[in-house]
Amino acid sequence: MRIGMMADTYKPHVSGITNYIDLNKRYLERAGHDVFVFTFGDLDYRDNEARVIRSPGLPLQNTGYYLSFRYRREAKRLLQSMDIIHAHHPFLSGRLALRYARPLQIPVVFTNHTRYDLYAQAYMPLMPEEISDGLLRAYMPNFCEAVDLVVSPSAGMEKVLRGLDVKSKIAVVPNGVELERYLDAQPLVRADFGFQTDDVLFIYVGRLGPEKNLDFLLRAFNAVADSFDRVRLLILGDGPARADLESLASSLGLSARVRFEGMVPYDKLPSYLAMSDAFVTASVTEVHPLSVIEAMGAGLPVIGIHSPGVGDTVIDGETGFLAPEDTAAFAVKMTRLVLERDLRKQMGIAAREESTNYAIARTTRMMLRYYEKLVEEARPRHRGLRFQVRSFLERFNQ
Repeated sequence: MRIGMMADTYKPHVSGITNYIDLNKRYLERAGHDVFVFTFGDLDYRDNEARVIRSPGLPLQNTGYYLSFRYRREAKRLLQSMDIIHAHHPFLSGRLALRYARPLQIPVVFTNHTRYDLYAQAYMPLMPEEISDGLLRAYMPNFCEAVDLVVSPSAGMEKVLRGLDVKSKIAVVPNGVELERYLDAQPLVRADFGFQTDDVLFIYVGRLGPEKNLDFLLRAFNAVADSFDRVRLLILGDGPARADLESLASSLGLSARVRFEGMVPYDKLPSYLAMSDAFVTASVTEVHPLSVIEAMGAGLPVIGIHSPGVGDTVIDGETGFLAPEDTAAFAVKMTRLVLERDLRKQMGIAAREESTNYAIARTTRMMLRYYEKLVEEARPRHRGLRFQVRSFLERFNQ
């Protein structure tokens, strides 16, 4: 099968969607399929993998995204030779998927990876919530109706889409994780980072952006640090909010308790997690948080906020704790893990076991079954005279 993955941005930009596409591409290729990534970006960038097809676009400052409304001719021609197309963004890539695939009746799958409603509030705070919500309600139902299959990585995200009046069929297929790296990870030496053996070390991994609610996390941690000397917080990642977060940590008197490590090599991440005692996240914008699943695979209990994504992944009281978006309540959950060492270990064992449900080999098989069904259903349409005429005209007009 020839599978086209379409994304608004790809490597070297680092994101959960980029990691998802990269990992799924590798596992689909291992299963014998030809997978192509179609994206925008610097045409001079040299990818370290085959079959990444870039078209030029206007760079949007330093976001890693490029603005364009078309593929170059060679990319379009190649895309139209796919058996199935999988779009991972609804606006640029999603519209191009419909524009290029529909005339040739190539099935289009769309995965909704992002809480676009909450991202709009985080990055366009001056836009009234009613306007951003209205725009999504005007766009998403029609777009989802036009594709052949809508995929949600979690049941919670499916509910969000239903709340936006999406009536299309939605398949829940979790994003997979290459768990072996985490299950057998060897911890780094704490002393190399200024931590003590008996410290209770919380860790956060992810983008440092306003949508991640990290100022809330720092304030909750501060409440815990006021009561316990031997608690530390390690923050891995980078982003536009880093300077403000470092300033907040300093103003709270946490400079000696919170370490901002920045970006770390992805292959080293399992060892950072294995060095830690618990994973914390205050984000409410996650759809299916891979960082949470990776932490669970490393045997860490997780503390998060009741919300789609995190709430679908963490079993409250078993693999970690879920709290309301209230600083005191979140701090209480952190305090329990500080005080109850045996509970940390018990939850960590349960988290590791639960993480196996998200193994990439399992989720790839789930997605492949949908691909195969859609491709099989498309075959009778491809034999008709109407299709053959449209196909000829589409290729002739390239």
